[in-house]
Amino acid sequence: MWHTCLFCKKPLGSNEVVESFPVGRRLAFDAAKGRLWVVCRSCRRWNLTPLEERWEAVETCEKLFRDTRLRTSSENIGLARHSEGLELVRIGRPLRPEFAAWRYGDQLGERRRRQIVGLATGGPIGAAIYYSIPPLVTLAAVPLGLGFFFWAMRSTAAKVRVGHASAGTVVTPDNVARFRVADIGTIRILPHDRQPHFRVEVCHGKRTASFEQDDARRVAGTILPLLNQWGATRAMVETAVSEIESHRHPNRFLAKVAHEKHSDAWDGRVGYVKSMPKPTRLALEMALHEEQERRALEGELWLLEQAWKEAEEIAAISDDLLLPARTDAFFDRHGERG
Repeated sequence: MWHTCLFCKKPLGSNEVVESFPVGRRLAFDAAKGRLWVVCRSCRRWNLTPLEERWEAVETCEKLFRDTRLRTSSENIGLARHSEGLELVRIGRPLRPEFAAWRYGDQLGERRRRQIVGLATGGPIGAAIYYSIPPLVTLAAVPLGLGFFFWAMRSTAAKVRVGHASAGTVVTPDNVARFRVADIGTIRILPHDRQPHFRVEVCHGKRTASFEQDDARRVAGTILPLLNQWGATRAMVETAVSEIESHRHPNRFLAKVAHEKHSDAWDGRVGYVKSMPKPTRLALEMALHEEQERRALEGELWLLEQAWKEAEEIAAISDDLLLPARTDAFFDRHGERG
């Protein structure tokens, strides 16, 4: 039984009403297809459960939903809150675009709300501090502010297991890459000789780390939500969903984006995700997430179980033990000099 979010590595919480699956404070389920997700309260992303015996948990969720009076429903989506506090999301039979827009609209809308609240509260507080202290003290604080900025840029933004390790390999500090805040904006998605695969590159100064196949998907799937941390409006989410739908499959969309020439104004190199239109960046995040779920639902449940196991193990490893992206050893192992 796993308790850590696959994506942000934070605890998923627990519940006391679904005896066969006491994980999570918000569960989404599709009774017709026997699918069960734990919705992370921190990042709002949907963690598909790998349990082969999840039918019992789905049946319990269906019964709880029907027995709960405090519920709202549209034709295809239902929401309910149990008296214990557990939130239930019941999936009916929506068309795929409608389901995707609803699911990602929820999590991206929540990101946007959090950023707006942060600006609304941080701005007045910062102004109050600025106007309440003497000018000389303000000038003296500038170096401290710059120091904090550089410290923040060097802090850990993401941890990802890499190295083409086989399923079941124990996660150790040697096969977990740590990316800093300053590295996130350098991610590039590039074509691979074997479609629908793609390559991912992350830079630090003149050093470049390159990832392929499953490693590329892991790194991109972890970093993209950080680039999309400002969330999106409902209209922008619908545009992103339409981009994927126009290619009829997430893999085709990923291959198409990898071949586009999104260049950086500073160095002219192509493939920079940060230079892509925002709906395309959002669609990339969605496509990677959906492709992971598709592989699991087509019989590769061991991949999903392994992902949950890795999330637990990565969360337990201290940042101090990891191989930081700024070291030569990291790039000697995963990349080359630019």
